[in-house]
Amino acid sequence: MTPEEINARLLYRDGLMLVLDKPRGLPVHRGPKGGESFEDSFSHLRFGLPRDPALAHRLDKDTSGCLVLGRHRKALEKLGRLFKQGKIDKTYWAVVEGGPAEDEGLIDLPLGRLDATRGWWMKVDLQGQPSQTLWTVLGRGVDAFGAPIAWLALKPLTGRTHQLRVHCAAQSFPILGDPIYGSGRNGEAGLQLHARSIAVPLSNNKPPIAVEACAPAHLQEFLAACGWTSALDEAVLLARQAREKLREQERDAEAGAADAKGEPA
Repeated sequence: MTPEEINARLLYRDGLMLVLDKPRGLPVHRGPKGGESFEDSFSHLRFGLPRDPALAHRLDKDTSGCLVLGRHRKALEKLGRLFKQGKIDKTYWAVVEGGPAEDEGLIDLPLGRLDATRGWWMKVDLQGQPSQTLWTVLGRGVDAFGAPIAWLALKPLTGRTHQLRVHCAAQSFPILGDPIYGSGRNGEAGLQLHARSIAVPLSNNKPPIAVEACAPAHLQEFLAACGWTSALDEAVLLARQAREKLREQERDAEAGAADAKGEPA
């Protein structure tokens, strides 16, 4: 990605972390076979610091949305603790095949590796790691073929590999476009899974930093079939602009205070 392209995906920035809007189809880091990755472009995101920011967590190659980076070692350590302790609130949007009969619920199914030959593929495994996902139906509809679909908000309470994909498939409403755990139906549109929002409690004295990523183009057709409208993202953009303006004012105030003391900002 060019500097302009990756900076256009910057959702949030402060002294400790960045939040980016990851595109689908691009792995976050280079795999054993090489190839392009999202972190190849992190050198364009230093903003005056001596080192590139680094991943604080992961998203699957085909998942889009909010991705958190730590800007230096201490930031990465802090973010790592928060993720490990389950203190970071994450919400994903998914469009699923069929859909649950109820409007909300909890999936509580332990997960383990499928087998040694399948890399990171997972399965429900009673001897596996505890895994919980909260879900809420945000809308229902049908796809272009008249088959029922549903728009869900998914909140992983644990952070297992492929957790949301396996949990939805195990409940008989696999995520649309999932070639591994679902039918692969409408696969040409891509996996219908998006990291919609994240809330990071960086400070004990302030509310968590909440960031949202707008619905990407590859989800919009199916979301719209379930009742989504672009007005939801217009509100997100307005909130982001207000937050950026406030952050600019805070930086100006910090610089002014430093100048008054004769110190570097």
